Amino acid sequence: MVDSAQQRGRIWRAPLALTFLLASVVVGTQSQAQTFTVLHTFHGNDGADPIGQLIRDNDGNFYGTTIVGGTGNCQGGCGAAFKMNKSGRMVWVHSFKSGNGRQPLAGLLRDEAGDLFGTTELGGLLGCAPPDGCGTVFKLNIAGKETVLHKFNASQSGYGPESLLVEDSEGNLYGTTYIGGEKGYGTVFKIDKAGGEKILHNFTGGSDGCTPSSGVIRDWAGNLYGVTLDGGAGFCNSGLGVVFKVDTAGHETVLHTFSGGNGANPSTALLFDQQGNLYGATDNGGTSDVCDRGCGTVFELSPQEDGSWSETVLYNFCSLSNCADGEEPARGPLVRDAAGNLYGTTYFGGKYINCNGSGCGVVFKLDTNGKESVLHNFKGAADGAEPFAGLAIDAAGNLYGAALEGGDLKCKISGIPGCGTVFKITP
Repeated sequence: MVDSAQQRGRIWRAPLALTFLLASVVVGTQSQAQTFTVLHTFHGNDGADPIGQLIRDNDGNFYGTTIVGGTGNCQGGCGAAFKMNKSGRMVWVHSFKSGNGRQPLAGLLRDEAGDLFGTTELGGLLGCAPPDGCGTVFKLNIAGKETVLHKFNASQSGYGPESLLVEDSEGNLYGTTYIGGEKGYGTVFKIDKAGGEKILHNFTGGSDGCTPSSGVIRDWAGNLYGVTLDGGAGFCNSGLGVVFKVDTAGHETVLHTFSGGNGANPSTALLFDQQGNLYGATDNGGTSDVCDRGCGTVFELSPQEDGSWSETVLYNFCSLSNCADGEEPARGPLVRDAAGNLYGTTYFGGKYINCNGSGCGVVFKLDTNGKESVLHNFKGAADGAEPFAGLAIDAAGNLYGAALEGGDLKCKISGIPGCGTVFKITP
């Protein structure tokens, strides 16, 4: 079993692991004045270590997941999903119990009826390899009651889903499993409304990529786009990842292969703009020599007339001394405001070296001229630390996100001080 994202983020110092921009100038600035507010501090029973992107409904309520915590029967809890009102009060918390899923590593999808859909990396078929389960796809109704739609079973259907889900007009769900499948290197899957699964692509670990972690997005024609953390130019762990497309017939095309200087090991879900360009971030790679394998990038892929795709690196992290501009952009996805500015988080970096000798992460803004600004430096204290997920944005430009650690420093379910926070940044 490949280590979970939680383990990768904490044990490895260098991880394994519809928006647009127009320019590619690499410039960084120190933090700007913003209003930062902690909306909620996790204490364990209500969840711990929020890792997935928050989503927000029209009434201002938030929905998300935590890796551990809750009241489930795992040591430290099996993880939780929650609904939180706009003031930060929990409306309900759903605790996973291993048999119905364990360790949700991505955020939630909310449909027009208000039902929520997500994945758990573990749990489900207990006794499946790994013995603590191969993962699930689940549904939560508006009151937080769970239905397990699908339990993964290793080689036949993949296992270890860490991905966000997307939905088509018929209610079918699409995502990725990190490993498993026919070759053992991950899959792209489709789940129908009855819970039936169809494998759309089995990754081979070669040029087509290996270990897709973040899921896929869909275009208007139903084609799916995503990234793999590894593979490409080199077999599985020796490769640095790809951007891929899977068409409606299940045929995969590699749109871009990373080589290090142009980014490496992408783990963020992708974003489209209205011109059909794709945007994302890589955990590693880029031009900085501070990190062993590069400190991460933000990139753009543009379709060309000959059918190829051209990459532009929009920003290289650790362009400032001591990585004050952030280091290793997290899973995202990124968000955009009405003016076209892009916002995201980095897992490390920033000016407060309070997290095992590293920066505790930042919230950043990248404007349409490629100028990067740090909106908040996490201190590893009551404000939180290591914001692994991306952000949500409202019509007024307020940003919302979750920090994996920090907050209540007496809460140490995972052995790290703090069980995380939910925060708001007002421009």
